[in-house]
Amino acid sequence: MTGIQELLLSRIRDVADYPEQGVMFKDITPLLADPAAFTALTDALAAIAAKTGATKVVGLEARGFILGAPVAVRAGLGFIPVRKAGKLPGATLRQAYELEYGSAEIEVHAEDLTSDDRVLIVDDVLATGGTAEAAIQLIQRAGAEVSGLAVLMELGFLGGRARLDPALDGAPLEALLQV
Repeated sequence: MTGIQELLLSRIRDVADYPEQGVMFKDITPLLADPAAFTALTDALAAIAAKTGATKVVGLEARGFILGAPVAVRAGLGFIPVRKAGKLPGATLRQAYELEYGSAEIEVHAEDLTSDDRVLIVDDVLATGGTAEAAIQLIQRAGAEVSGLAVLMELGFLGGRARLDPALDGAPLEALLQV
């Protein structure tokens, strides 16, 4: 384990039985409250943005906003929020996706992405990959290219990486931590 991985992991708190019985929630708020850890995380994700040749950073609602916006600033790139349906004013593109129990929709402003854009998607956790897969589809429908997906942590036992592999079509999936 690298020094940055040890630092990040030491600032993530396990919360048992949240949001329901049997779930071990990974709380990143202690990491966000620690300036050194948050800066190290931002720097690591900004380096991924540079490595992938991204021109924009997309953050997935909601913790992806917290991580993605400073990454975009650090990397000198634009930031685009992908929100739950009905939260953005103006013309949007919408993508539906399936959840464990039901479905959901996400949106992006139609004019925020163009065919000239290479987009790094940033989020806190990769679990089953449903939201990230919908974001990839949304970005591609907007005419942009996905340059990669970067997350703080990947819950490997949930199989999100395998689900996203076809949609990423060779673009890298970078997880700073595997849990």
